[in-house]
Amino acid sequence: MKVIFIKDLKGKGKTNDIKEVSDGYAINYLIKNGYAVAYTKGSVQKLDAELKSKKELEEKNIEKAKKIKEKIEKEIIKFNVKTGKDGKVFGSISSKQIADFLNTKGYKIDKKSININTPVNTLGTHIVEVNLHKKVIAKLNITLV
Repeated sequence: MKVIFIKDLKGKGKTNDIKEVSDGYAINYLIKNGYAVAYTKGSVQKLDAELKSKKELEEKNIEKAKKIKEKIEKEIIKFNVKTGKDGKVFGSISSKQIADFLNTKGYKIDKKSININTPVNTLGTHIVEVNLHKKVIAKLNITLV
C-alpha cells in the first residue's frame, strides 16, 4: 500500500515522502497514529497544493530577507568603548549588544542569528555576519571608537 507521510518517523520516512509499505503496517500503525495518509488522488492533490504554498511562502521570506540585507549592509554601527593602554578594549562587543542596537533601529534580529567569527575587542572596523535566512547572509560593519 502506498502512503504519504504527514509527520517524520525515524527510519521510515520524512514529511511529504511517498512510500510503499505493507497494508497491515500502514493501516494499523501509520494511519492510526497519524504518521501517514493513504495515497489517493485527493491526498496527492492536497500534498501538491501544500508544497506549492510552502514554496511560495519560502520565496516571499527570501525576498523580504534580501530587502533587509540591502538596508543592513548600508548601516555602520558605532560603539563607544573604554580602552586601556595601546588601544586595548575592556571586554568585547557581544552578539546581544549588536542585536539590541539593530532592534532599536527597527530590525527584528535575534542574537542567535549573528555570527561573530573573530572577537570584536579592538578599535577599528569589524565585519560580522547576520543570518537573515538560510540562503541570505548579510555583512554588517561594526566600528569601535
